Amino acid sequence: QVQLVESGGGLVRPGGSLRLACVASGDIYSVYYMGWYRQAPGKQRELVARMHKSGTTRYEEAVKDRFTISRNNANNTAYLQMNNLKPEDTAVYYCYSELTPIGKWASDTYWGQGTQVTVSS
Repeated sequence: QVQLVESGGGLVRPGGSLRLACVASGDIYSVYYMGWYRQAPGKQRELVARMHKSGTTRYEEAVKDRFTISRNNANNTAYLQMNNLKPEDTAVYYCYSELTPIGKWASDTYWGQGTQVTVSS
């Protein structure tokens, strides 16, 4: 059984910073991607940032100069440092991971429970 648990989030003023963390645990053989999607009210879920175990990253255009994703492959943990937050960053942020569980031949996508980020003065 695989579980993703995320932490962080909350209420912050425009220009402020927050840090999200996500830990993948359980019967894991290999973790390929870890990252975050976000979903604002009335909008589709969109990719914010992701990192491959090799270190390759991808960012959504609107955040790439403000957010930084990092990973600790040894303990299957990812972090999203969010700086200079804007009201349009307000959304529920979902951690995700593409990984192969022990005993399986193919990778699958797993999701965290989601954490609210609200940017407001």
